[in-house]
Amino acid sequence: MNLIPALHASPDAVVWPLLHGASGEDGSLQALLELAGSRYVGTRSKEARVAWVKSVAKAVYGRDGIATPEYVTLPQSLFREVGAEQVLDAIVERFGLPVVVKPARGGSALGVSLVTERADMARAMVHCFAYGDTALIEKAIDGVEVAVSVLGTGDEAHALAPVEIVCDGPYDYDARYNPGRVEYFTPARLDEASTSAVTEAAVGVHRRLGLRDLSRIDIILDAAGDAYVLDVNIAPGLTETSLFPQAAVAGGEDLGALYERIVKSATR
Repeated sequence: MNLIPALHASPDAVVWPLLHGASGEDGSLQALLELAGSRYVGTRSKEARVAWVKSVAKAVYGRDGIATPEYVTLPQSLFREVGAEQVLDAIVERFGLPVVVKPARGGSALGVSLVTERADMARAMVHCFAYGDTALIEKAIDGVEVAVSVLGTGDEAHALAPVEIVCDGPYDYDARYNPGRVEYFTPARLDEASTSAVTEAAVGVHRRLGLRDLSRIDIILDAAGDAYVLDVNIAPGLTETSLFPQAAVAGGEDLGALYERIVKSATR
């Protein structure tokens, strides 16, 4: 691959990373672009590394009082050393059921399971460890799931219209990428107070983590109207069915003009 020579051959270009997964979102690609002296859209490498590790990101924005479900992060080695069943019993005793099991690093809901029965815990852990060596287990919150896209950097950051996600079962990889299981409402069917709660949480996370240009923050709103941040995405999808474009169009944006503004912002 001749990426670096291509970057050097186009010193005035602005790169828009669209690669999902570890290489595109864990700060590696961003660090390479910085080494090459290239301008690019999106979060810088150091901040991307923090956002990529879910437990670290939760700890950082949690300092500002932004809520996230109760959670614990455990490496696969601990289950071998202590005994898997003892650890699973401790998890259920601490959080109760249901819980969500997911890789501590990763995206697209790969390796994610919603566990409602103790008998299914071991299977969920095996599924999780197929995608990473550390698991994040968090208490499941019952409520309305929304995705809030954020534009801008620092004090200029602002939220687009929240997108409500109604899913037949867990909003996992299969639901996200196979049509028929998910219905989206843009803007979300929320009252003014609830809309304010989810947008304030999303913008707060974006600013606290030092994200740049654009992001998508996944949130669940419980029956009491409290917003809990689930995940942070520094490279939201930009296809016609992705959540970021849906939110932009619902807000009256022309996508071509919006993307042009984002690129111009990145050049600054």
